[in-house]
Amino acid sequence: MCTTCGCGIGQTLINGKPLHKPRQHGGPMRFRAHEADTHAPDVCVGDVSASRIVKLEQDLLAKNNGYAEANRRYLLAHGIFALNLVSSPGSGKTTLLVKTIEALNGTQPLAVIEGDQQTENDAARIRTAGAPAIQINTGKGCHLDAQMVGQAMQRLGLQDDSLLLIENVGNLVCPASFDLGEAHKVVILSVTEGEDKPLKYPDMFRAASLMLLNKCDLLPYLDFDADLAIDYANRINPKLQVVRISASSGAGMAEWLEWIREGCRNAVAAKPEVSFG
Repeated sequence: MCTTCGCGIGQTLINGKPLHKPRQHGGPMRFRAHEADTHAPDVCVGDVSASRIVKLEQDLLAKNNGYAEANRRYLLAHGIFALNLVSSPGSGKTTLLVKTIEALNGTQPLAVIEGDQQTENDAARIRTAGAPAIQINTGKGCHLDAQMVGQAMQRLGLQDDSLLLIENVGNLVCPASFDLGEAHKVVILSVTEGEDKPLKYPDMFRAASLMLLNKCDLLPYLDFDADLAIDYANRINPKLQVVRISASSGAGMAEWLEWIREGCRNAVAAKPEVSFG
């Protein structure tokens, strides 16, 4: 479990360059605390007590939450609506993101942070779709954390009153625990997966505000009960909104895009009169 073993420590790259510790008073995020690395030192779970494991996890998440809060303050001050897109590998997350960018281009300023263990393939796809994108490679790490995202935000040079889309590493476990400073987590479940994913990975569906049930154009060819999948998700999180969508056919895209636009309008409306970023 990454919260205790320190997976990927020292391997993170942002656009091919190593992650660095932020200067105490430097950069637009203005990090003033939590100067240590966000991952705990490498330990073997079998060599430490249960109480020590719990303490390591608490320390790790506390440091991450400090960075996340700094990210959130910056986003709020600049009217930026940030979404953390999470899913299993193969859910169609990147394809859906590309279609979203193409639909919003020219109507909404936006930028993308891409998270993968290796390669810059997805960031290249996003740039081809017309959006500025920065790639975070986590190496053996299985999720993005708030320090990585904060540094990527600085390098992107985000516009005020814009949309920030963060595509997390494909994983339904660890990203549920790591706040990035986003307004919402959006979980993407594909109909090519199992209906019981929300029951198997409850923390993620509990943490999300919206579920996109993706690849719905394939339902006639699959033994997948969409109503049952939504029921399972709502058992875990009764407040979870659901949109049935297909990036291929375009079904549900209008509802998804309007949800984004409303969030952007709300972020601009909530921006303080005096910016502290």
